[in-house]
Amino acid sequence: MNDTKFSTRRPATELITTHAERLALAEQERAQKRRLELAEQRSEQNPPVVRIRAWEKVHGLRMPHDPMHPVLDVIVTGTGLTLDEVREEQRTRAKQRAERAADPEPSRNE
Repeated sequence: MNDTKFSTRRPATELITTHAERLALAEQERAQKRRLELAEQRSEQNPPVVRIRAWEKVHGLRMPHDPMHPVLDVIVTGTGLTLDEVREEQRTRAKQRAERAADPEPSRNE
């Protein structure tokens, strides 16, 4: 009965190495996730809506409503889309917003 929870104790330097290794692994995982997100935003297999949403996710931003906004050029560069494709997605989203505003959900009392 000499087995205690302290019998497999590691030296303090090994704990630091293990923690450093965990941090390095976490950083590698974050870098891999970012590479995949960037690949998704540029993949020609994805339609413009998916590529733009991937760009928004990577950058933590929403595509602006203004068709002349300067960040649209950044979206074009990041996604590999044309400016016309980006503006078409803006128009699609504007139409969807207008439809939602014009047709609110029916009340439950009806």
